[in-house]
Amino acid sequence: MDTSIFLAKFWGWYLIIFFLILSLNPKRIKQVFNDLKDEKFLILFSFIAIIIGLLNTLFHNIWEPNYKLIVTLIGWLALFLGLALFMFPKRTVKWLVLFNIKMVQVIYTLLFFVGLFLLNEVYHIVPV
Repeated sequence: MDTSIFLAKFWGWYLIIFFLILSLNPKRIKQVFNDLKDEKFLILFSFIAIIIGLLNTLFHNIWEPNYKLIVTLIGWLALFLGLALFMFPKRTVKWLVLFNIKMVQVIYTLLFFVGLFLLNEVYHIVPV
């Protein structure tokens, strides 16, 4: 299987599942932000984000103007977020909380549509 197709399936399903979990159980959002105050959780979360982002960018760093660009940007975003959380934890958590409070509905809706777009690109659900 092509790396682009695999990662588009992975991120598409991940974003849809993440959206559904947070929509059906909004208490999880508060729980994640409360957990970011715990240093052990923060270190583990940042390491996982760095690993996922680094693997994504090493295996898929394709800058074509199609779905492959979205997969690449997700990997770079995970890498930078993980690095920011590890190097500047308090400042990054404060920024994430502020950004999330103001844009929570927009962010989760956008995640849902990005997931649908990626899955449509690999499964061709809606023909173009």
